[in-house]
Amino acid sequence: MNLQHLRYFVTLANLEHYTKAAEQLHITQPTLSHAIAMIEEELGLPLFKKQGRNVILTKEGDVFKEEIQKALSIIDDTVVTMQAHAQMTIQLDIALLRSLSHYIVPNLIRDFMSNYPNHHIQFNFFNDSGMSIDLLQGVIDGKYDLAFCSKLDQYKQISYIPIAVQDMVLVVPKDHPLSTLDKVQLKDTLSYPQIWFSKRSGLRPIYNNLFKGFSDEVTVAFEVEEDETIAGLVAQQFGISILPRMDLLQTLDVDIIELDELKASHYYYLAYLTDAKISPATEDFISYVTKSFKQKK
Repeated sequence: MNLQHLRYFVTLANLEHYTKAAEQLHITQPTLSHAIAMIEEELGLPLFKKQGRNVILTKEGDVFKEEIQKALSIIDDTVVTMQAHAQMTIQLDIALLRSLSHYIVPNLIRDFMSNYPNHHIQFNFFNDSGMSIDLLQGVIDGKYDLAFCSKLDQYKQISYIPIAVQDMVLVVPKDHPLSTLDKVQLKDTLSYPQIWFSKRSGLRPIYNNLFKGFSDEVTVAFEVEEDETIAGLVAQQFGISILPRMDLLQTLDVDIIELDELKASHYYYLAYLTDAKISPATEDFISYVTKSFKQKK
C-alpha cells in the first residue's frame, strides 16, 4: 500500500466507476484494479462490491474512505505548509571580524539584496570575538553558517572565497627615526622592537611570510590579539607594528608608513563548511560574493 494507491482508492470511491476513475487518474483500468486489489489484500477486507456495471463501497470501504481522506488532507496541508516555509525568510547567522563590519560586509549584503529582491534572508551578525580562529571554530561547531575572516590553513574542512584585499602599513610612534626616511623597506624595521599579532590571529601567517627571510633578526616585544590594542601600544612607544590600514590609526599619535612590500598583502575571506547542506538562497549568496570579488579585481 502506498500513497498513490490510496489516492486511486479515494477517486474510485467518489466516482464508483472503474472506467471513469481510470480516465480521471490518467491510468489504465487494469492498473487501477491492481492497486485496489493490493489495498484490499493488505487490509484483509473488501472495499467495493459490484452493483450492475458500477461498484459501490462496502461498509468497511466507507469507513476506510472517510479516514483516508482525513489522512490525505493532513498530508497535503503539510506539504503546502512546508513549501510555503521554503519560500519564507531564511535566517543566516554570520560571524565577522569587526574590521569588516564598517563597510565591506554591509556593502556586500546591500548589493546582494538589491540584486536578489526575491530572496528573503534574515542576516544575523555576530562579532563577539575579534579572532578568525574563533569565528571559524564557530562555523565548524554549527554556531554560525558563514564567517567573514582571515584564512587559516589548518581548517581543511573549510572552503574560502576571497572577498577583499587590503594594504598593510607600517605603524610607528610619532617622530620615529623610520618616519624620516624617504623610502622604507621591511629590512629597515629589524633594528626596532615590534608588536605582532598573536599566534592565534589570522594575521600572524602574514607576519611569518613577510619576515620569512630574516625571522631570527626580528625582536617581538609583544604578541597581541587585537589590532586596536597593538595600535595603542605603538602610540605609547612600546614598539612598531605592521597593521591593516584602518581609520583608527588616524586618531592616534602615530605615523603611518607605506611599504611596497605590504601592498595587497592581506586578504579577507568568506568561509563556510565545504560539506554543509545549505539552502539555494545561501548558495546564491555565496555565488554572488564570489562573482563580486572577481569583478572588483
